[in-house]
Amino acid sequence: MIRVTIWNEYLHEKQEPVSHIYPNGIHGCIKEFLETDEELSIQTATFEMPEHGLTEEVLEQTDVLIFWSHMRQEQFSDEVAKRVCDHVRRGMGLIALHSAHFSKIMKELLGTSMTLRWKHGESERVFCTAPYHPIAEGIPERFDIPKEEMYGEYFDIPKPDDVIFTGWFSCGEVFRSGCTFHSGYGKIFYFQPGHEEYPVYYIPEVQKIIKNAVYWCKPSVRKTSPLDCAEVKEVTLP
Repeated sequence: MIRVTIWNEYLHEKQEPVSHIYPNGIHGCIKEFLETDEELSIQTATFEMPEHGLTEEVLEQTDVLIFWSHMRQEQFSDEVAKRVCDHVRRGMGLIALHSAHFSKIMKELLGTSMTLRWKHGESERVFCTAPYHPIAEGIPERFDIPKEEMYGEYFDIPKPDDVIFTGWFSCGEVFRSGCTFHSGYGKIFYFQPGHEEYPVYYIPEVQKIIKNAVYWCKPSVRKTSPLDCAEVKEVTLP
């Protein structure tokens, strides 16, 4: 059983035009399609919960954290961001969706500004540029998103382990839309599609990619304490 926590600000969805698209929140939409998999145990958390719903106890019981943020990037607790980063470095998987690229968590884990270029209201064609990767399993060589927020290069990220998906937008821009990284023992997948004003998370290919990413991000090793510099007091040679 893979224990998944879906975190979402859940602020956009309380007003139009987003509330009619995601009446149960983006987290509710993702929960609905993931919980059809009996191998996944799903819980959700949102910004306005105490400690943003990401307490030490919750993170200890989370194998993979799915994270969507936008409006309150700077208001997100520094203490909670540090806590999440610590758990990722100890082995918890992280799937950062859309504007979560600019979260305190992603900036800390990847160590760059995470800046990019953006524009509303374009169509996107997503190309699979690493078809050998487990996250790409069952995904066609390309699929279309009728309307999406354009993200464009230069995307200030460290060199990815893999660029699994590359987006081409109707305005001519391209973007590294699906990238993997490691931080400590933790696996990270960043996936660009998912602007709140468009029903992107209902698209079957997008759902399949997120589900695949959960399985890829699950911990192979999970440290029980923060990483530290351990002193070697004695070495015995053979």
